[in-house]
Amino acid sequence: MSRAFVNEDQAAAQASQPVERRVSDQPNYVTATGLAQLQQRLAMLTALRSELQAQGERADRQRLADTERDLRYFSARVQSAQVVPTATSTEKVQIGSRVRFVDEDNQEHQVQLVGEDQADAVHGLVNWGSPLGRALLGAGPGDEVLWRRPAGDQMIEVVAILGEV
Repeated sequence: MSRAFVNEDQAAAQASQPVERRVSDQPNYVTATGLAQLQQRLAMLTALRSELQAQGERADRQRLADTERDLRYFSARVQSAQVVPTATSTEKVQIGSRVRFVDEDNQEHQVQLVGEDQADAVHGLVNWGSPLGRALLGAGPGDEVLWRRPAGDQMIEVVAILGEV
């Protein structure tokens, strides 16, 4: 047998065992919206698994294995979710708060602190446990806080707290 065929067989065996998704050590605080998104993802994955299983031998084995892995991850995330109360304070940043702040270059930014699985920096949704989230959490309007960034620490000033969307 050619060595190439042995390597292909080994690669196929490895491909069928997807790497497990790492579950964070931080508490799984989520907004109500974040929990709904987790539940929707779980429902979508459950439906996809049913579709793939219904295909029997024709099913894409790799896609089924990846779907099973994602189901384990999102099931754990839904089970560990701790929904935080709606952020209503305009005096103190909470998980769920939308926050306007100014950086050292006098540029204004707006972010919302959310749970880890809901975070999406492109849309201004920042994980409460990230360096920026931790810097803002508990601060009030006019407070200057230290944002410990990988690119270097920066002082930022909270301009306003807008509550949850």
